[in-house]
Amino acid sequence: MRVIKTLFLFLFSNSVVAQDFDSTFLGPKAIKEIKADKFEELSGIAFSRVHAGVFYGHTDSGGKSSIYIFNADGEELGEIKLEKVENRDWEDIAIGPGPDGKSYIYIGEIGDNAAVHDEVFIYRIPEPTKLKPESEEKPEKIKLTYPGGARDAETLMVDPISGDIYIISKRDKKNNIYCLPAARFSEKEAELERVGELDFTSSVAGDISADGNQILIKTYLNIYYWTRKPGESIEKALSREPLMLIYNPEPQGEAIGFQPDGKAYYTISEKRFDINPTLYRYEARN
Repeated sequence: MRVIKTLFLFLFSNSVVAQDFDSTFLGPKAIKEIKADKFEELSGIAFSRVHAGVFYGHTDSGGKSSIYIFNADGEELGEIKLEKVENRDWEDIAIGPGPDGKSYIYIGEIGDNAAVHDEVFIYRIPEPTKLKPESEEKPEKIKLTYPGGARDAETLMVDPISGDIYIISKRDKKNNIYCLPAARFSEKEAELERVGELDFTSSVAGDISADGNQILIKTYLNIYYWTRKPGESIEKALSREPLMLIYNPEPQGEAIGFQPDGKAYYTISEKRFDINPTLYRYEARN
């Protein structure tokens, strides 16, 4: 195991040197090593719009049907259990507006490695107004299908301006961009609309800044960054060539999230090669 870990670090450190990165964001700064066994499969993070310095996270397939609450130093603050919901393969989490204008937490039950599930789900709950060590919520949910059949996906984003929901596929040679308009969530079942594609593959996480002006999508080796023009849709912004930001590849980094002011983003990995997950922060240059 030590040999594998050493080889992994050598190969990825050399891949970082070989890339030409944009310096809009600097880092990484290691915030905290996460040693608790229950967080070995962290697969998504998203920062609260209600509580300063707080983010939410979750684990993926086989984990509890829970949203975990952390502070910005990576310390656990609490757990929200989702009632009557299975964690088949939760892959990403996002914060966005709900039908009443309040801030909601969205969970993407969108993982499907072998593309065998005809349906995927998105769950949502209102952001809690008070943080508790333990609580339970019954989520709203929508059942979704893809045009053309099943897809594997690990990226969920919610536009803070329109409330539209975006899912990015993972295993296509050029990852597909799918959209669910915000108003359709109440229909309980819907087919996603394919609205574009990216010029890369293996998307594993993404986020949109709270003001809607910045977009991040990450793969295992790179983080891609777009700025959005006023009045522009997410898919239009993603149609332009992105910048590639500085990123120190993690063992299996599948989570990324902007802090609410958009002046930093955080990443964390699942545990792989006997390397504990570490929460990293990348800060804007200006």
